[in-house]
Amino acid sequence: MGKIVIAIDGYSGCGKSSTAKAVAKDLGFTYIDSGAMYRAATLHFLNHYLSPANPHDVEKGLKSMEISFHFNPETHRQETYLNGLNVEDEIRTMRVSEHVSEIATIKEIRKELVAQQQRLGKKKGVVMDGRDIGSVVFPDAELKVFMTADLETRAERRQQELFEKGELVELEAIKTNLAERDRIDSSRAESPLKKVPDAMEIDTSNLTFEAQVAMIVQLANEVIQKEKDYAGNH
Repeated sequence: MGKIVIAIDGYSGCGKSSTAKAVAKDLGFTYIDSGAMYRAATLHFLNHYLSPANPHDVEKGLKSMEISFHFNPETHRQETYLNGLNVEDEIRTMRVSEHVSEIATIKEIRKELVAQQQRLGKKKGVVMDGRDIGSVVFPDAELKVFMTADLETRAERRQQELFEKGELVELEAIKTNLAERDRIDSSRAESPLKKVPDAMEIDTSNLTFEAQVAMIVQLANEVIQKEKDYAGNH
């Protein structure tokens, strides 16, 4: 009781991941970073010079790829591991950002990662963000949220995020990258980015980070209370 699945979808640079992490922390839920999984897969393919357009390379890449998450007690954050190595910082670089949408369009890669994500969500009490969480990964999620924000705001946020990691990138280059990712994510044949009818839309353009987290936590608590009331009456 009191454990639900929260699916957060939306465009690149809306603050989905940081919001989802904070929501999970506030509710005592597990955070599953689907974006990190696709970024780790992208890094794996780049490092091994594997082409996502080549079916043989895709098969080879999937066989030699293991992605896991481990909580770091020193940094108090969940970190992404690829084949036993911590790649948390490496997967956030522009090199990976430029190729991640291309990797995410490949049906076999999506199928493998979605299966991993669904296994992680079986016990409930999870928050997950991505592009197709409410539509494909967890279509039965008790709470679905769709986050959006204008391109300028998203580019400024991403630039700041990269700057904090020591990477200086021109704002125009980031805007071009985000616009292209929007186009690929929304138009791909396999699990495109879309707002499902039962998702709550939240425009974060003029919201503080704290406000968007509080909004989703409140929605989650309302759903949890409704479930408890329903169980109490039946």
